[in-house]
Amino acid sequence: MGKLTVLALRAVLAALLAGSVFVQTVMAVLLAADIEGSALSGRLVPILVVVVLGVVAAQVVLVCVWRLVTMVRRGTVFSLAAFRYVHWVIGAFLAASLLVFALGVVLAPGEAVAPGVVLLLCGAALAVFGVALVVLVMRMLLAQAVARDIEASRLRAELAEVI
Repeated sequence: MGKLTVLALRAVLAALLAGSVFVQTVMAVLLAADIEGSALSGRLVPILVVVVLGVVAAQVVLVCVWRLVTMVRRGTVFSLAAFRYVHWVIGAFLAASLLVFALGVVLAPGEAVAPGVVLLLCGAALAVFGVALVVLVMRMLLAQAVARDIEASRLRAELAEVI
């Protein structure tokens, strides 16, 4: 991975992290103010909890991607240490999927939110769960690559002994 690519990706990740902190601090307060005067005022706390925890899940993914990019840059991504970050990413996507579904459940009762919006949230929850499954498949590919790298190192060591 080139230096320019890593720099660009890190700039994007840093901007997204800064934006997520902004959402957690400023936008959550503004969302609370908007909800207080609406028909959803009785569900303010669950909505805010889901939003803040959803942003935390996104932040976990961003930090783990940052660490994985660092490992790619150093050439150490095909190691067992990379699995820790991949597991965190999978867990964060699973949590985000549950949070989006929970938001749909919180918004479903009553007529404050159209049923189509609730259905869209359930579809979004399914899509986020699909992303978690894609990352799980990529984790299996990483496991195969790590196994091949370990095998190649073993074979190189054997060949060095023969020579």
